[in-house]
Amino acid sequence: MATSRGFYIGRFQPYHEGHQAMVERIARDVDELVLGIGSADQSHTPHDPFTAGERVMMITKATQGMDLLTYAVPIEDLNRNAVWVSHVQSMSPNFDVAYSNNPLVIRLFEEAGIEVRQSEMYRRDEFQGTEVRQRIIDGGDWQSLVPDPVVDVLEECDGVARLRQVADSDDPDE
Repeated sequence: MATSRGFYIGRFQPYHEGHQAMVERIARDVDELVLGIGSADQSHTPHDPFTAGERVMMITKATQGMDLLTYAVPIEDLNRNAVWVSHVQSMSPNFDVAYSNNPLVIRLFEEAGIEVRQSEMYRRDEFQGTEVRQRIIDGGDWQSLVPDPVVDVLEECDGVARLRQVADSDDPDE
């Protein structure tokens, strides 16, 4: 029997429990999963505080106990939608099906002839990168929103202090 491989893209800034729930759902459908780390060229900003390498570590450590072979693949921004899918394919192992809930991503994959499956988002109001990053900045409970290995990675790379520093402003009117 042939191995089936899925593809799931996200910025993973940081990888959180919503991502983990999606990966667990996808694991029921495929033998292997490529996690495309979008905006891999972005880091050290309030919107994208973590490096591609740090996000590879988050994903690798958070998924290592699962019964699913995963590949974390950094994918730099291209900003040319018409050729985005071929860019993704050039950076990724071959895959049979893509998973996304993003309307643009769905459209681009479908136009390229790739099957796209959607999955209900897990507690989307709570589990989203914006909420995790804001809680980190505010000193709130962010740890409950991410898998334990992600907490360890953020401690290792001093990610909390970095995010708080890059989110700070030198504008006295803010």
